[in-house]
Amino acid sequence: MAASVVLERSFTELSAAEREVRRNFRELTLHPDVSPVIGGPKYSESSGGYYYRESSTLLSATRNRFLYWTSNANTLELVEESLDVNLLNNALRLRILNCSILPGGVHVCETQSNVIILIVTNQTVHRLVLPHPSRLYRSEVIAENQVQSIFTDVGKMNYSDPANSYVIPPLPGRSQSSTATAAWLSNEGETLFAFPSNSGGILVVKMPQYGVTGTVTTVELKQMSVRRLLTGFIPTAIRGDQDPAHLPVSLAVHCLENDAFIFALCQDHKLRLWSYKDQTCLMESDMLEFVPTSKEMRQIPGTGHKLRLAHSSSIGLYLGVYLHAPKQGQFCVFQLVSADNNRYSLDHVSSIFSNQETLLDFMFTLTTTDIWALWLDEEKQTIVKHINFEQNAGRLQDLSWEEMKKEVTAVVENDLHSQMTDYEMDLDEFRDLQVESWSKFYTCCLQYQDELSRPLALMVHPYSSMVCLLRKGFLSFLAPCSLMDHLYLLPAKHLLTEDESVISDDVDLASDTIYLMQCLRMIGDSITIDMAYMIERACCRQEPPEKVAEQVLEELIANDVENLMEDINNKLQDIRNPLSAIANLLREMDYETSMEMDQTVEPSQPLNVRMNLANLYGSTTAAGIVCQAVCKISLTRFMICRALLLLEQHLLRMGDMAFAGENQLLQLQLEHIPRTVNMLLSYYVIRWSSQCVASAIPLDTLDSNLQHLSVLELSDSKTCTPVNKYTSGPQTIVELFFQDVARKRLSQIFARYGAAQTPSPLSWTQLITDITIYLLQHLWPGNPDFLFPQCLMRSCQYTQLQEYVCLLQPWCQVSAGSCLFMLGQCYLVTGEGHKALDCFSKAANEVEREDFLEKLIHVEEEDSACSARLQYYNKVLRLLEGAGLPELVIDLATLALTEAADDLKSQATLRTRIFKYYLDLGHNSQAYDALTLIPDHSRQLDCLRQLVIILCERSQLQDLVNFPYVNLQSEVVNIIEARARAVDLMTHNYYELLYAFHIHRHNYRKAGTVMFEYGMRLGREVRTLVGLQKQVNAYLACLNCLRLIRPEYAWIVQPAPGAVCERSGTSPKRNHEGESVPIPSGCQVEILELRDLEKEYILSHSRLTMAKHNNAAAVTVNASAEDMVPLLVQAGLFDAAISLCQTFKLSFIPVFEGLAYKCITLQNGSDATQADGWKWLAENQQSSVVTTKESSATDEAWRLLTFYLEKYPSQNLQYHRCVIDKLLSHGIPLPSWLSIIYKKEDAAQLLRLYLKYDLLAEAAELVLEYVDAVMGKGHENFGIEVREDNRNVHVIQTYIYITCL
Repeated sequence: MAASVVLERSFTELSAAEREVRRNFRELTLHPDVSPVIGGPKYSESSGGYYYRESSTLLSATRNRFLYWTSNANTLELVEESLDVNLLNNALRLRILNCSILPGGVHVCETQSNVIILIVTNQTVHRLVLPHPSRLYRSEVIAENQVQSIFTDVGKMNYSDPANSYVIPPLPGRSQSSTATAAWLSNEGETLFAFPSNSGGILVVKMPQYGVTGTVTTVELKQMSVRRLLTGFIPTAIRGDQDPAHLPVSLAVHCLENDAFIFALCQDHKLRLWSYKDQTCLMESDMLEFVPTSKEMRQIPGTGHKLRLAHSSSIGLYLGVYLHAPKQGQFCVFQLVSADNNRYSLDHVSSIFSNQETLLDFMFTLTTTDIWALWLDEEKQTIVKHINFEQNAGRLQDLSWEEMKKEVTAVVENDLHSQMTDYEMDLDEFRDLQVESWSKFYTCCLQYQDELSRPLALMVHPYSSMVCLLRKGFLSFLAPCSLMDHLYLLPAKHLLTEDESVISDDVDLASDTIYLMQCLRMIGDSITIDMAYMIERACCRQEPPEKVAEQVLEELIANDVENLMEDINNKLQDIRNPLSAIANLLREMDYETSMEMDQTVEPSQPLNVRMNLANLYGSTTAAGIVCQAVCKISLTRFMICRALLLLEQHLLRMGDMAFAGENQLLQLQLEHIPRTVNMLLSYYVIRWSSQCVASAIPLDTLDSNLQHLSVLELSDSKTCTPVNKYTSGPQTIVELFFQDVARKRLSQIFARYGAAQTPSPLSWTQLITDITIYLLQHLWPGNPDFLFPQCLMRSCQYTQLQEYVCLLQPWCQVSAGSCLFMLGQCYLVTGEGHKALDCFSKAANEVEREDFLEKLIHVEEEDSACSARLQYYNKVLRLLEGAGLPELVIDLATLALTEAADDLKSQATLRTRIFKYYLDLGHNSQAYDALTLIPDHSRQLDCLRQLVIILCERSQLQDLVNFPYVNLQSEVVNIIEARARAVDLMTHNYYELLYAFHIHRHNYRKAGTVMFEYGMRLGREVRTLVGLQKQVNAYLACLNCLRLIRPEYAWIVQPAPGAVCERSGTSPKRNHEGESVPIPSGCQVEILELRDLEKEYILSHSRLTMAKHNNAAAVTVNASAEDMVPLLVQAGLFDAAISLCQTFKLSFIPVFEGLAYKCITLQNGSDATQADGWKWLAENQQSSVVTTKESSATDEAWRLLTFYLEKYPSQNLQYHRCVIDKLLSHGIPLPSWLSIIYKKEDAAQLLRLYLKYDLLAEAAELVLEYVDAVMGKGHENFGIEVREDNRNVHVIQTYIYITCL
């Protein structure tokens, strides 16, 4: 495990300036009543900062929260920053017109209710009163990820009030030659400003308490021209005002209970202490007494001196003084000691000398007894020195510029087009122009970067040891380096003087490590850009780094003109045990751990503690800092590993002569080099991850992705759902991981060390070190923790995830199966399904061996009997189903069947899936084959039902009918019958499908039964013309089926009542409330023979004919045969009526009466009646049709009547009688042909009819004709056979008959 040693004197700069977006400053302008100073001094740009008093307290609303600012001319830019939450409206730009803000003229004071910003300009002083952060929120615990800043309501306040602004009076006025200022709050809440006056004293301006009415007062602190001494008086020759040499150049204030001590470091190199209450000088101390060579300094004013204070309730007040000299500066630390009679003295603690670099700022703390100094050397490079004034030792760290990422393509193109004067240009000339444009822009960027990187000030937290470097364009944090990084980055001259006890308790090992680091630095400095590129290319292109390192080493040796290898060999001779030093180095840089990285927070912790810990380092600023620390560590470690690999290759070339022990060369080759290669690749991957920018994903895409991944059931795992919505700019995937996953478990660090339960303040150096190590452990490829790829998957960063896995696959065997799974998921999202299936299949070999894959197979207890691999396949199958890839589901399910040889339940599940997706793809034959192999009969029936329904909906009935259905025919029939009886007859025609199914298998009687039931239901449920047509066709199909079998088998069973719906449009198996209707028990079975079916067919056909004629299907649909005959007759459908009467053995009399009436109507009707007659006559068939012009509808009607009377004879000519009766009742004389026919059969009945209708003439004529016939005249017309011997008898009988009439 990598060391967590915090070296107090080795720090690196962390800044998020690369991706920092432009702040949206809120504008505020003050208009003091002053005029601009003409010809006054120009003040330099300045910066500063303020940590809230409780910013290092865990349970505080201001934890990890601070202010910083930059001032230039009349503009002050204030920013409030937090490492725990994202602050809204946190930037304020204040302009004070006609004034210049003094360098160091901004001070911050804090009360329980307010944050007060005090500003000193060259002509005015100002007070900004803002609400304290603890007053902005309802509770002490801030549970949100973004909150309002103290600047949110700044626009609502009136800062132009005279109570908050004051113009410095011209007398005594402010000294223009000094920028020293101080400001503080008294115990009564009054605001005080201190600055040098024109007379060389200290002018103090006092404002009344905020919100209290009062006036602003001033007082000047200065020494009198005559001072009483024990021995007399000062000569009057030197009597006068204070000399300008006594002008303060640096001021500091220490507040007491009822007083304030003002410390003034003056140009005469003296430090003076003033009591504001008593307005007296309590101490005067000459600083040159602590300078070894003070003669030269006495000749020049101390304009570059600086003064800082630090107070501790336990050890008192300390003063830090920087004495500036032309050749060498000096830091002095003093402790203020109280003497008698309210007098004080300084106790000298330490002096530290510096070089000729320019000091910009310095701070010192008592908690760690450190001095932090910000310098600028002759080359304008920033240098921060971190010095312990008790040990009087220091280290320095050069801080490199942070590259700025800019979108410059459009700018360069515009510049390029502006320089193109010709429409046509040679390609080489165009390229030269491109290079020129890019070079010009790059130069501008460097100049801009140089200006923004100019250091201005330091911020040092007195308790947490947080150090911030304030540059002109951004804010940086200083974080401690680890041991090996410190040794590698340290200049050679400092490395030789390094304390070996810090490295190791083993003196020899510590010495060997230092010499090893010297060798690595020498190799690292000699690596060219091309060599570095070769090694990096090997890391990203899956080439063996050790082979490439061997080539690079050969190139180094071939180009060694400075005897590099000889120097390295000399250093190696100083190393007693190279392998031990190498092993120690690798051990210190290795983050692989076998321990559980995440521990459960103790439930005994209070709720507010747990909530505060959950929000620790939750801001985007903190994420950028932590992840940049990871990036810098990985970069440094990569360089160390790269140099170490080259050195190991060199040791191999040297052979046994490089080692003192036996088998050490073999150990180097088999153990250390592979481990170095592994570590080199690990740090390369981490560095790549910390620089890889995450893609911006829309929220709806994120939601869709999470829904797709929900089938993996990882919601209870440690991987969190992406919730980071507050980033204002691009972020890397490591930042994304830190904010969404790792940061939420920072409480584990406190649970491990118990820091959350201690009252001590949070330590920045310890926290940033522990958090960085914790994050590196989660990112380390060799650890089984797999949260980082899971986070990328859940955050929809599939392009980055795919590249990440590709970087790991060739060499990292830890979580290899999980990486394959992730790669498969990437392919799945990018549409490369077959590649995804290949990865998923390969990952199955690692199930139960890796934590992530083991999480996938956690199932309910009822599924625990399945093997682990089968459970894994089930999860992947759900993924493929969610992605809509049926072909891949089939392939994977087929593969999974090999794992379920003895598991019938799993086989049934898998084959059901195969069937389903074959069916979805339209591969009906394969679906049927899969169905037949399902071992579970209930599942098989479900699939069979689905097959029937789907194929019916697709109208693929031929396939459905042709399948053999071995041992499943009865089930198929039951399914189709159930569907046929359950669905609407006009929507899905399952009866016709069942009919075809039986016909295909030559089961004609069942086919007939199906169609008869279909016809019955149509008649009762579908009261439409279409329904009647279908009913007729159904009955006809039923008849055809029964006629195809032998007569003795030509019968069917009447369908059960439950199969027929009694209510139109409803299910036959449900009542009005949707409940099942029980089928009556004990019903007799009714057998229907062919003649019964013919009756139904004829009746339904008659209904159809009638419905077509008058479009009244609803009236005729349920009419019986007796009801249909009058309807048909009335419509003139006499053929249909006669056919119906014949089938049901009904009387023809209604038919003949109706036809007779039609004839009467036509005979007496108009032309319209004649036209209508032709229509119904056309519906009836006649033996012959007369088409002459003389033929009329009336004639055709009489001919039809004649035809029917001849075709359908009746006993005693009752049909003729009914026709005669109908004609006579309407007063129509009988046609001769009718009377001739009837009087020959029954003259007596004809006579009665004549008499019935009072046709006496016709009756008399009939009697006479009959008498004559009896007498032998025309006897053949009456069917009488007359003989001579019986003539008289017939005559007598005739008379008797007539008498009876």
